[in-house]
Amino acid sequence: MKKVVKVFGIIMAVLMLAVIIFLVGAWKMFGEKVTAAQTVTKIDDGLYYLEYVGDYGFEEFLEKGGASSEAAMAEYIVSFLSGGFVKTTATQVPQNFGCSTLTVGALMGRNYDWEGDNGTAMIIHTVPENGYESYSTCWLDFLGFGEEWLPEGMQNQYMSLASIYVPLDGINEKGLCVADLVNGDDEQTHQTTEKVDLTTSSAIRLLLDYATNVEEAIALLEQYDMNSAIGMSHHLAISDASGKSVVVEYVNNQMIVTETAAVTNHYLSEGEKYGVGNEESLARFEKLMSMSSAITNTEQMRDSMSAVSYEGITQWSIVYDMENTSFEFYWQRDYDTPHVYMIEK
Repeated sequence: MKKVVKVFGIIMAVLMLAVIIFLVGAWKMFGEKVTAAQTVTKIDDGLYYLEYVGDYGFEEFLEKGGASSEAAMAEYIVSFLSGGFVKTTATQVPQNFGCSTLTVGALMGRNYDWEGDNGTAMIIHTVPENGYESYSTCWLDFLGFGEEWLPEGMQNQYMSLASIYVPLDGINEKGLCVADLVNGDDEQTHQTTEKVDLTTSSAIRLLLDYATNVEEAIALLEQYDMNSAIGMSHHLAISDASGKSVVVEYVNNQMIVTETAAVTNHYLSEGEKYGVGNEESLARFEKLMSMSSAITNTEQMRDSMSAVSYEGITQWSIVYDMENTSFEFYWQRDYDTPHVYMIEK
């Protein structure tokens, strides 16, 4: 299905890092960020890696009330990264999409599907001061730095630190896995109580940083107001090392949790929206469920993700091993070349 969506549109203005760093006291403020920016490395064409050890401001973000929109999210990221040397806009982008996840035991497979031949992704390793170590992924096009932008050169590497706040899936040191998938219609979630606000992507960062299992993840989400990212309907697939797997959906701004092994792009919660989505999503779901009983290892999970992938659309597939806190990352359907990462216990 093709839709026009709003992406972050975080656009850097002139950012003279050499000047900033030498301001009085600036190294104390910017040193960790600059160090993190220097870790950005190219893994493959369109695929990069970032490591951030230290305080990337997420606790402060929550203390200040979070964010209920991309604009508010960008405003905080701007303040944290560059002291205001950034402007924000919203960019309209037409895209097709159709992600999938499957959990069998302590294995979770994930396809991130987003149509486009020239997109750029980041694998992000974070070790926060007050939170759990994790790996996550980001589709850098959502940051709106402009066409043909790449996180190369110090200025662009520094800009790419914003990706920490826009994860699409990930695993933490406790074996918790979270993935964002679009849901089956256009309903946006905007909860409006007095709770701290989250967008879909910042909710993933919250869970990776602070939740050890599915139960804790659900309890955390209940403490915040959820707001749909990029103007679309979403649901979150959440699994842990015990094999527990759920989908968190929002119907009429109410959070609903449903146990399920597979998640694609239609509603799975009982009620008025059960099954709402397209036939292609339902077919992928049934295919994944039919393969699940035969999956006992990472190779078989990889093959199941390959079976529901699309040329030119599946940007990456991941097989998470939640028991061993490791994963295999496959870029643009190259299933012969795993990029393997592990969180040491």
